Parts: sequence; structure tokens; C-alpha cells
Amino acid sequence: MKTKLPKVLHPLAGRPLLSWAASLARRVGASRICAVVSSKTNAVGLAAAAELSAEAVMVQNPPQGTGDAVKCAQDAFAGFEGNVITLYADVPLIRAQTIERVFAAIEDGADIAVLGFEATDPGAYGRLVLSEDGSLEKITEAKDASSAELAIRLCNSGVLAAGSSLLFSLLGEITNDNANGEYYLTDIVGLAKQRDLRIVVVTADEDEVMGVNSQAELAIAENLFQTQVREKWMQNGVRLRAPETVFASWDTQIEPDCVIEPYVVFGPGVHLGAGTHVHSFSHLEGVMAKGDASIGPFARLRQGTNIAAEAKIGNFVETKNAEIGHGTKISHLSYIGDTNIGTQVNIGAGTITCNYDGVSKHITTIGAGAFIGSNTSLVAPITIGAGALVGSGSVITCNVPQNALSIARARQRDINDGATRFRNRKNKDA
Repeated sequence: MKTKLPKVLHPLAGRPLLSWAASLARRVGASRICAVVSSKTNAVGLAAAAELSAEAVMVQNPPQGTGDAVKCAQDAFAGFEGNVITLYADVPLIRAQTIERVFAAIEDGADIAVLGFEATDPGAYGRLVLSEDGSLEKITEAKDASSAELAIRLCNSGVLAAGSSLLFSLLGEITNDNANGEYYLTDIVGLAKQRDLRIVVVTADEDEVMGVNSQAELAIAENLFQTQVREKWMQNGVRLRAPETVFASWDTQIEPDCVIEPYVVFGPGVHLGAGTHVHSFSHLEGVMAKGDASIGPFARLRQGTNIAAEAKIGNFVETKNAEIGHGTKISHLSYIGDTNIGTQVNIGAGTITCNYDGVSKHITTIGAGAFIGSNTSLVAPITIGAGALVGSGSVITCNVPQNALSIARARQRDINDGATRFRNRKNKDA
């Protein structure tokens, strides 16, 4: 990846590649999940322990191939009599349905199930050589393949499944008698054939099993994910005016009848209720919006923003940890942080909640029906009562009672000919 960040910690749609593999295992109902890493103390090992648990992380030291890696997980599966599948933290796009089909093949009588794919350009992929009855005869690496085998387009993804006892029994027989001196997981296919066991191939789309080994491939995987999500949204009744300009996170949820204009980015933790309209050039992260809300353009909504139905968040508005009530309008040029706003409140342009005193954050509460005039600073902690009206340009430092009119600004003073005298003095000094 040519970066300090380890490959499997690079994010895809806002989530590390490692987490995609762990999530896939959970989605198919895995009762035990084990991560094999090169060290528990490096960044990957620590991330795996945080994702699973320290006890579910096994160390392969030194790395000696894929077969050795899976064998390192044997202790984690002690006493386990179910089926085991091998997944890879740099293969993020495999669907749960595909893994379920691999397990189903075992349940249907296969001893081993291998996940394969038809490659557009087989290149350096290992080839899956089938016997006449359609079972897997062997897996041949490209460098060892005959010309006839190189013509095969059915390739190995690396993912395979078998019963726990069988898998670790076969792993105990593999050797490292090869040019690289490594233990290959694929060698168990030949060993299984010697036992006259049945090995089947389950196929997936090539895009689904693509591996990420470079920044370019990470970008390809990101594009594949984004395309899939956009198509799913539109099939479910979401209107995307320029789909290729809208970007989702792994967990973005958008309900039908939403309209998403061009150049909108969703960070993790966004859920938009039906009928919400997000205008162009907005960025949302950690946002929950009820139906028929209006957001943007050029809005930045941060973690902890909850928007009630029919509320409006306009252009150049930033929010964070904000509860925004039904029908409330924050139309433009405002910062609303650590704030609870009631229903039908109007926040004038340039309003700022001053929530940080340099040490701690403080809460601003604004009651239902209040009106905050333009260019107002609300110095938290503070409460603006329901129905209160705050005059434009005010700096409010004390609580405002319900239905009160509050103005906190210096009285205007006009000095006759003052501007003329000021300019004359400046010109004389120059």
C-alpha cells in the first residue's frame, strides 16, 4: 500500500478491511471467530483484539504460508465440531449469501467446498481443475500449470470450508516441500483426494472476491461498493440526481422517497427517514433525520445530530450533538453544538452556540417557538425559554425566561459628521 498504515486497516466505505471480514463472519452466524496475525502487539493484532477479543487472536510467527496460518487457529477451535471457513481480511466484498452457499455445499454432502470464480484475465491466479463428475480434482498454481491448465478461467479465491476435525487433520499432513518453503492451504485438496473425499466448487462473481493489495485496488473496491449501494437505494425508491457523485459509508441507511442531490458524502452512522431531502455539497456523519427534513446545501452535520420531521438545516450550517425539534429552521450560516432545540424554533443567520469554554463543553437549551435573531451568540450553559425572542446581534450570557424579549448589545450612538472628521484625521496623518 506504500503507507505506514497496514493494508488490512485501510478503510473501505469508512470501515477497516479487517472489520469487513469480521462482520461477514458475524452475519453468517459464526459461533467462533479467530484472527491469525503476525503479532498481537502490532497495529493489526491490536485492532483484531479490539474487533474480536484478545483470546480470539492467534499469532503466526514466523509467517510460513496460508496452511500454517490456518493451522495456528487450531487451538481456538478445540472441541468445536462444526464447519470452519477461511476468510481474508483483504477480500472485503464477499456477500453473506455466498458464504451461506459454501456452507450449504458441506451440508449437502461435500467434504470440502472451495469458492471459485470465472476470471476475465486468469493471469497469476491458481486454476481450479475439475474432474469429469464436476468435483474438484486439484488446484494448480499458475507457475506450475500446463498450457491446458492455463487456459482454464475457473480460479481459486482462497476461501474454502470443511468440517473442523477434517480441516485440521489435513493441515497436519501438509508439508513445505516447495520452492518457497511454505505450507499451502491449497495442498489439502490433493491430500483429500488421496482419502477419496468429495471436493466441490462454489462460484462467485469475480468482483465479489477481488483482493485489495494496492491503493489502486482499494479504489476499485470502493467504487464497486458505492455502485452496489447506489443501485440498491434507487431500486428501493431513493432519488439520486447524479448517483456517481454520492458516497455512502458501510452502514448508511436511506429510506424511500429521499432525494439526494449531487456531491453529498455520508460518513458512518447516518439514517435518513422517508422524504428527507439532502441538497448538494453536504457532509453528514452520525446523523439521524426523521421524515421530510431538508438539509443543505453546503451543510456539515456531525456526530450526534438528531433532526425531527420537517426541520430545515440550510446552507453553511454546522451541527454537532444537537437535538433539533419538529419544524425548526436553521436556515444559514450558523454553528449549533451541544444544543437541545424545541419545536418550531427559528434560528437566525450567523447564530452561534458558544459551547466550549476552553476546558469543558456546555449545553444550550432553546424552548419551543423561540426566535433567535441573526448574528446572536448564545454563551452556554444557557436556556432560552419557550416563545422567547432574542434580538439580532445579541450576546446572551444569562437564561432568558419564556416569552421574554432579550436584547444584549451596546446602544447605538451616532456622531454627527464623525465619519468626515475621522477620514480627515487619517488623511492628515498619512
